[in-house]
Amino acid sequence: MPMNSAQRREYLAALGIAEWVVRAPAPAPSPRSANAACVPLAAVVFAAPATAPAANGLPAAREAGVDWAELRARVAACTRCSLSATRTQTVFGVGNLRAEWLVVGEAPGAEEDRQGEPFVGRAGQLLNSMLRAVGLTREQVYIANVLKCRPPGNRDPSASEAAECLPYLEQQIALLRPKIMLAVGRIAAQNLLRTDKTLGSLRRQVHRFGTSQVPLIVTYHPAYLLRTPADKRKSWEDLKFAREVCSHV
Repeated sequence: MPMNSAQRREYLAALGIAEWVVRAPAPAPSPRSANAACVPLAAVVFAAPATAPAANGLPAAREAGVDWAELRARVAACTRCSLSATRTQTVFGVGNLRAEWLVVGEAPGAEEDRQGEPFVGRAGQLLNSMLRAVGLTREQVYIANVLKCRPPGNRDPSASEAAECLPYLEQQIALLRPKIMLAVGRIAAQNLLRTDKTLGSLRRQVHRFGTSQVPLIVTYHPAYLLRTPADKRKSWEDLKFAREVCSHV
């Protein structure tokens, strides 16, 4: 359902952003992008392509060929790293299986570990507002994490933990075939792009991920924005940039 002006003001207010005005009408969407809310791209900076790593001898395509039900079952039963001993449950992912946007975070937190769903609580509410600000609902996108289990104490995932879990995400991407990926937060971006660059240096570029070379945009994690609201405007710029890139995929 299209947003009215009052709704848009509400979502932008949640981001701490003044209402913006569309100065030119957006083109009619293509059939596949009807719920992607894309607009034309004026200029794009393309970064060097990144591919999914194969660490510790693990092929990135380890889960290739399995369907959604089998992949979910494999994640639920996974004991490939020590996080399986401390989790309450795995957090597979949630959303539209025909989604054009894939949002990827770092790892489940305490509430996600309890509920089995990514991005719940205050950070999830802010993410919902961020999506609505660019014309998307939570139900229109797919949301997942690099890790499917919560690291104890919400510590940063280790490189080996991320490498063990990444093939699950790779297969989710293969099944979804998204038009665009939005990596939220430094840890997610660094693991997906195999880099130690700062989040700030990765923003405002079109990265490419995996063998399918899905366009990937980097922005701040909603939990970080709750702690640092001054950066909400930067995140809003990233979202608009992602929406623009989407229209050219």
